[in-house]
Order: sequence, then structure tokens, then C-alpha cells
Amino acid sequence: FTISLRKVDNTTVVIKPRSGVSSSCQIAIKNGIRFELKIKPGENVTFTFTCQTPEKYFIMEIQKNIDCVLGSCPFGDVHLYPPGLPRLNKTYVWDVKASTKAGLELKFSTPWLRQIAPGEMCPDSISYKINSCIDNATVNIGTFCRNGSVSRVKLLGGVVMSLHLPWNTALTTSGFNIANRASIKRLCIIESILKGESSITLMSPNYPLGFPEDELMTWQFVVPSNMRASVFFHNYSLSNCERKEERVEYYIPGSLSNPEVFKLSDSQPANIAGSFNMSLQGCDQDAQNPGILRLLFQVVVQHPQLDENVTHLVDLSKERNMTVTIHFEGWPSHIPLMSEPVCLICKDPRTCDRVLTLASGTVYRISFLCKDLSRLRITAEKGISCVDLRWCQRKIYSLTVPKAITQLPIRLHKFIWNLLAPDLINIEITSPSLKLQQHVPEQRCNASYSYSIVSATPETELNVGLFCPGGSIEKIQMRNNITISLKTFGKGFINESKHQDLKMSFVPHIKDECTFTVSPNPKAKVYLQTPNGPYGLPPYVSISWYIIVPSKQIARLGFSKNRMGIACETGRAYVNIKEETSGAEETVRREDELLPDPRNMYHNFWVNVSNCKPVDKTQLILQFWVTFADKQIDLGIILAVVAGAGVLVAIGLTVCCVKKKKKKTQNPMVGVYNSNVNTQMPGKKGLFAKGRQNNESHVYAVIDDAVVYGHLLKESNGSLTPEVDVYRPFDGPIGSVPPSPPPLSFRKSTKCSSNTEEEPPPLTDTDHDTYTFAHQNSGQLEDNGDANKKDKGDTSMPLLENKKQDGLVE
Repeated sequence: FTISLRKVDNTTVVIKPRSGVSSSCQIAIKNGIRFELKIKPGENVTFTFTCQTPEKYFIMEIQKNIDCVLGSCPFGDVHLYPPGLPRLNKTYVWDVKASTKAGLELKFSTPWLRQIAPGEMCPDSISYKINSCIDNATVNIGTFCRNGSVSRVKLLGGVVMSLHLPWNTALTTSGFNIANRASIKRLCIIESILKGESSITLMSPNYPLGFPEDELMTWQFVVPSNMRASVFFHNYSLSNCERKEERVEYYIPGSLSNPEVFKLSDSQPANIAGSFNMSLQGCDQDAQNPGILRLLFQVVVQHPQLDENVTHLVDLSKERNMTVTIHFEGWPSHIPLMSEPVCLICKDPRTCDRVLTLASGTVYRISFLCKDLSRLRITAEKGISCVDLRWCQRKIYSLTVPKAITQLPIRLHKFIWNLLAPDLINIEITSPSLKLQQHVPEQRCNASYSYSIVSATPETELNVGLFCPGGSIEKIQMRNNITISLKTFGKGFINESKHQDLKMSFVPHIKDECTFTVSPNPKAKVYLQTPNGPYGLPPYVSISWYIIVPSKQIARLGFSKNRMGIACETGRAYVNIKEETSGAEETVRREDELLPDPRNMYHNFWVNVSNCKPVDKTQLILQFWVTFADKQIDLGIILAVVAGAGVLVAIGLTVCCVKKKKKKTQNPMVGVYNSNVNTQMPGKKGLFAKGRQNNESHVYAVIDDAVVYGHLLKESNGSLTPEVDVYRPFDGPIGSVPPSPPPLSFRKSTKCSSNTEEEPPPLTDTDHDTYTFAHQNSGQLEDNGDANKKDKGDTSMPLLENKKQDGLVE
């Protein structure tokens, strides 16, 4: 290769090794071998490379100095000089000196330039870098690729223009020219020409390091008159100002208040008709802590929308603690810089954005600059709190989506209720008519919306589960703060939302972390699962289900697996099952035991699951199911009833015979009255009071009439020798209430006469016969007393008692 540089061109060429590459290739000239070669103006050098692929080892810089201060400024196209250079990666640098009173204008040929962020690469690896030189300071105006909208750049003072070309490029022209000199009295002016629907991204000088102190720059946007432009700030920061104020100024055609001044934190103008200017003004910064002023923004140009004058009323005047955000699909995790026209939401003709947040207590009239509203979504959030339970316990809050949201032509993505309760106050969620269905693998939700319920406890966050309408859960009671998120699926929510019935109230403190009240459909099979799936129930958390069994139904309870599937490091895990009826037995299983087999439940019952601290990473995930069947009359019960009826008939016949015999005999039986016995009218108690069951104070001796009146009978005829029963005198203590008379079947039996003509009247409470017969012996009574005491003992499990005290069991 031969490189010949004229002295008048003031150009220097340097060939040097690429950084980080070994020197296995050299440059050979007539004087020897070189690792670097510098060719100065006026020199003529011939050289070769000692390898076949020098582009892997060397790069080339070509620097040309241009003096527009003392000499004549070479206006016109800037050429790539000198020709015939080796195929190496090249960087052309044009250092143009100019006076601050006569700035320079660089004009780019089509397809113009596109600004990129630092570190970003151009698709074709051809890039331009523009630096402005004021006195001894250098400001990086920006780095640009080809194929963009930046057509001109005016700079105050000199400019250093760099063009980077890859070794295999076919580019033969620089792509810009020095147009003229003009005083601009600001750092720079960047002109951007936008044609048709398009989007561009621009950055302030020195981005992201910081805009120069107290400087002013301007962007000029050329927009077709039949198009609309909108400005969006995506990333900015502010410096610490001692004097003045950082701001953005707009000159908009037809505006009554040019310049329109905005803060960087304001929503920027949108829906601008025609060309406009935007300027960024810095301030005098604090010398000790200057801070950084920087800005990255976007300009979107699109056709006017046919429905841009159609407004939608959003009345949030009666709402409290609620925000409504209308946003682009994918917000907030995914908001790409717009490469094409997108949907814009406007709260007035000039205030539009891809994301618009509306606050409660206000009435809005919004419009949309959007060809396809299906790309927009609504996310709303409402807070409900309770400070004084005496006031808020009487109130029932409706957790429904307001009509102001459902009437908009935009799909509701999510509605979030943040329910805040202080200590010792809990939250109750009810769904009286629709009821809720828990989403489990065996019982998936297929409605147009669902509720995600999360309970935030001090130790951990308990994900209660995913629920949808049309199930069997009437009530959910939870501790501490709750977040309920309604999420929609498809377009059916607009119609189904009219029937929402989810309600919330504040209730006194409950002991369990969560309690469900379940009232299943008698014909359904209900699956219920512990919360926090699939991660498992947190350690030491207790969950309860109260299952309501219809009066004419039998519930069948079963577990989906035969063990809990965990091993405890600390404590024990339990499953407790108990029917809510007197004397019901409690079924308890530990984590190391088999779970109960499917069983029938005849009354309302409780299922409680309490977790321990599991070892390793094992988690407690427990699922059970409930089905119902009609109560069937058992054949054994029927036979027992028939047998019982036969016994009653036999007893009736015996009583009949005894009464007839008494009426026919001339010597009726009389009772010997014991004066030590209380003769008060017997009460209705079914069990003896304590103190009377172990003595015989209630026993009478019954004898024939002849025993009492035998001497009279003997005087009359002297022929009767009466029969006498054994007399049992009373000498024990007496109770407070006398016992009730025993049944007639306990009286002394006599043979029944078949020819009795009349029955005596039955014994009633109004009869003053205080007769009783000898009952069971004291041993039997003591056994009965123990049995009674056992029946009346504490048979309820502590968990159920706690529920009753908390008012969870009706």
C-alpha cells in the first residue's frame, strides 16, 4: 500500500494495533518492521503487512484539521480522504475550529441519522459521533446511526465530527456537509424531520452524564400538517439549582401562550398539529453538589383518530381511596419505547399519554387516540381500613367494580382491594348468593373473573388461594391485612359483573389464621385445599373449615391422600375432625399417622389442619373432598321401632290388667306415709339431683289394705289372715325435690281379669297419690350417676370452643 498525503490537506493517518490482540502481525516498510505507523501531512509512505488478515490486528485513524476561524471554511460535502486505504476498521475525525460568534451547521444527506444511547450498536456498524467544542470544553452532542430523522445539527463554536466505518464497508462518502456559519446563541439545535406515522428517541447532550450547567438547547421537529405529534419523557433527572429553574419550553403553532413552559415532571404536550420546537433549559448548579440534569424522550407522530373528539365520562366523585389507571397492555413490567404509533389516553385534548392515572373524588372526561382499543387495559386499586371496631363493625362494604369503570370501552385487567385492619380486628369475606369456589386441579375455575386472596401476616405472606363465583364457600375469615385482586378473563366479565355479591366486614379477633364456612350444594362434590399452594402451609399456621350439612343429607368426608406427607422438625402437625353435636367424638391424626378413611358425617362438622415446622423443604399440602347423599331408613332401625312398639303394647296390656284388678278387689292397697319425706309436688327433672342417687329416701314399703285395717276386719268376721309385703323403713337424708312417680309398669303385678267391665281413670299429675315403689339398688344408682356425669362432661375439643367464643358457629 502507498499513502501520499498533501501538506495542504492537513491530514494525518495512524495505523495502530487493536487493543487486546497479540502482535503476531507487523507492518513492513523499507526501513524495517513496525508495530505502529504514523503518516504526517506531506509524507509519502509505502508499506505491507506480514499477515494475510491485517484487519484482525490493526485499526486506522484518519484525522483532518479544518480552521474556520482564520482561514476559509470549506463549505460543501466532506470527502473521505485519502483514497486507496487498506481494508481496516477506520475512524475518520474532522476537527473543525470555529468562533462562538459564528456557529457551524452540519447537514446530513438522506437517509439522515438516528440517535442511539451510549453503548448501543448500529445495525450496519457505521456510526457518527458529534462533539461540540466551546473554548476548552467538549460536549458530546450524541452518537448516531444511519436511517433516522435527524437532518441537521447547528452547533455553537467548533465541532469534532467522527465517522466509524468497519473494514468491509463499501461506503465511499461521508454522508454530511458543512452548510454554513450562523450564530445560534445556544449550545446546539437539532432538526428532526418526521414523515408519516413514526417514532423517534432523542437524548440531551452528554447523556447520561449530565447536561452542561446553565445551557440551553433546542430540538426542531418538522411534522406534516395533517399529522399529530406527542412528546413522552421516559427517563430524566434534575440537578441541584442555586439560581434559575430547569424547565422545558415549547413553541407550538397556534398556541396562545408561546412559549408553553413545563417542568420535566409534568405530562408533556400531546396531539400537536404540525411542526413545533422544544427547548431544554439548565440552571446554575450548586458547586458542592451539582447533581445531574439529563433527559431521554420520545416523539410519536400519527394520523388524527376518528374518535379523538369522542369523550367518555368517568365519575369518581363519590369514590374514596381509589385510583384508576388506564394503560398499555403489559404495563408496568413491559413498556417498550414506541417504534410505531400506539394507543394514547387523553384527559384533555393536549394531555395524553400511554398511561393515565385517575384519582377518586374527581370527574374526568377522557378520550382515546387509538386505532385498536383492545390493546388498552384498566387496573384499579381501592383501600378500605378500620381504626375503631365499634364504628366499622356495623358496616358492610361491597367489593364490586364501580360502573364508572365497567362502562368504559376498555377491558378491566385487575381490580385490587387493600383491606387494612389494626391489631385484634380481623376481616370477613362473604359471598351470600353466588358463593365462592376454590381453584384446585380437580375443580378448576372457568368463570370470566377470579379473586386472588392474600393475607399479609407479620411473619410471612399467606396466599389464601384463587377463587371464582359459583361454589360453596359462603364465608372466609382471616387475620391481619388482606389484599383481594379481581382479575378478568375474556369479554364475559361485562355481563357477569352485574351479579357480583362479594362483601367485606370487620370482625373481632379470631384464633386461626383463616377459617372457611362451607355450605355445599347437596348434589355437588366439593374439593377444598390448604392455602399457600403450591408452596405449602407456613409453619405453625392453623386453618379451619366449618362444613354445613343439610338436615336431610349425610355428608361423606374423604382425603385425597392417606398421609400428610411431612416430617416435623419442631412441634406436631394435626388434623382434627369433629361433628357439632352433643357427645360427638373427636378424630385426631398426627403427621406420622394415616389420615382417616372416608366417613359419613350426620351433622355440621369442623375440619382443622395445624402445621408444625417441617424438616428440610417438605411442605404441608392437604386436600379433602365432601359429597352428600339423602338419608336412608335402615332396616335395622325399622325392626327396632317395631320391637319397641311391641314392648309398649305389652306394657299397656299389663297396666290395663292391674287397674282392672284394683277396681274389682274389695281390699285396695294403701301406702304407708313416711313423715320424713318431702311431700312437695315432683318436678320434671329427668336425672336425680346430686345427694339423692346414693340413698333410699324415696323408697316406700307397699302392703295390702289388710295390714293396716286387719284388726277391724278381724273384729267383723275374725276369719281373714292378710298377706304382708316386706316393710322397708326410711332413715336416710332427703333431697330438695321429691322424685317423680315411676311408671305404672313398676307396680306389683296381678293377674288380669278378662270380664272387667270398667277401667279406672289414669294417674295424672293432679292426683295426690304420692306413692313410689322401690327403685334399683344403690349400686345400680351409683353406676347410673357415673354415666350421667360422663355424658355431661366436657366432650368438645378446644378448637371448637374457641370458634364458638369467636362467634363463628351459629
